[in-house]
Amino acid sequence: MLTLRQKLSQIPEGSGALFFIQIFATLGFAVLYSTLVLYATKKLGFTNKEATAIMGVFGAFNYGLHLFGGYLGGRFLSNRNLFVGGMILQVLGCGCISGGTTHLLYWGLALFLTGSGLNVTCLNLMLTQRFKPEDTRRESAFLWNYAGMNLGFFIGFSAAGQYQLDGNYSGLFIFATIGNFLAIVLAAINWRALKDLNTPLLDATPTQFRLRFVAGALILVGLVPVIYIMLQHAELSGNVVITVGALIAAILIFLALKHKDERERNNMWAYMILTSGSLVFWSLYQMAPSGLNLFAESNIDRMVWGVEIAPAWIQNINSFTIMIGGPLTAMLFDKLRKKGWQIDLSKQFATSLILIGLGFLVLPLGIMLAGSDGMVAFKWIFISYIFQSLGELLISPVGYAMIGRLAPRQYQGIMMGTFMLTTGVASVVSSWFSGLVPEAKEGLTAAATNPTYKSIFATLGWGSVIIGIVMVALIPFLRRMIKDSQPAEPGAELAAVPAAELHA
Repeated sequence: MLTLRQKLSQIPEGSGALFFIQIFATLGFAVLYSTLVLYATKKLGFTNKEATAIMGVFGAFNYGLHLFGGYLGGRFLSNRNLFVGGMILQVLGCGCISGGTTHLLYWGLALFLTGSGLNVTCLNLMLTQRFKPEDTRRESAFLWNYAGMNLGFFIGFSAAGQYQLDGNYSGLFIFATIGNFLAIVLAAINWRALKDLNTPLLDATPTQFRLRFVAGALILVGLVPVIYIMLQHAELSGNVVITVGALIAAILIFLALKHKDERERNNMWAYMILTSGSLVFWSLYQMAPSGLNLFAESNIDRMVWGVEIAPAWIQNINSFTIMIGGPLTAMLFDKLRKKGWQIDLSKQFATSLILIGLGFLVLPLGIMLAGSDGMVAFKWIFISYIFQSLGELLISPVGYAMIGRLAPRQYQGIMMGTFMLTTGVASVVSSWFSGLVPEAKEGLTAAATNPTYKSIFATLGWGSVIIGIVMVALIPFLRRMIKDSQPAEPGAELAAVPAAELHA
């Protein structure tokens, strides 16, 4: 049996460093994800609708820029350079936000989003490049990377909660600045080990590289004022994201209609049906940092065993469930498949929609059982997050693997872009739902706002459950449509790059 030292010596150079870099690179996003809406409403005087609209654009740009980040890194700046450049922008962004003014918030978010939106893909690409195509250790490396990301979220959420209780938001954003800066330090220490491998940029001559580097740097810097302007017109920007999403969906429908290969055409239709289901799931899921955060702040009794639970700490329910439930789910599915159970894409998507619907439906039940002061017991939001996280375990790992399985080779780029844009569109739709929550006004009690929350959560919950049931009915139809060019190995749909982009 190999010793621990021998096992560590066999890890490809740079992959271990990327695990620790991932932890610190995640801190800034974790802080903003859990705090932005509360900071904007409690400290800067934004209305709930204004704050949730900004959160929607925040999510849309963060997720929407991921695909472009891979292209910019691989062909212009190098993944290593773009990652560090993006982290520098994140550091500057958190530093600006700590200034405590609305003007600095917009500039800080513009800087941060440009960095985080572009560099997440670069980190994943640097990791996958450490392994040869046939190296089976890649999957384990990404599982460790995913664990590092969740550890970063745990640290970020925990710190955010403590600063929220103290009301020291400036100190919180300085903490995020320091955390992101440490990621840059670690990257610098391991600079040689993180060099790009097998990218188109490596084929460029020195002159071509310099020209591409300058062009890439100009694009990187030029995106900042564009995002700054769009953040100031968050509702309009959200509509632009929705319009672009509808346009790309129309293009994909057109491509499917004219595609000649019947098997691939049916796979494309199945992809669009499943992606529509994922849009519903992520639209509800992304209410966690906005509408659900506001509900937890004002209508949940957060005193548990004599300890006040900060809103940001509630997000760790998801982190713990994913970290513990991920391996358990993989083992459970493996055992069920060995017993002959058919667990496939359509069944997982349908179940995830029902689970997140139930996660929202328990909240109206909690509201009905609230005390005379209207405060809802903490256990109800705890149960809600457990249901949502279980749904995530079913839908998140298979999303990107679905594209590799269902997309014709010539359409893989646009179908990957469509799937990533779906998450951005969902972020905007989620902001619309969150914008319906009642404003926190002086003298307005939880009992007075509970009916509105009850109506919103019940409508969304039942809507998701109904769509999930429709997808259950479509399972036989989808199974007939989805056909591989060659028999898929059992559990192949789970062998995907972990969806770190869900949060970061």
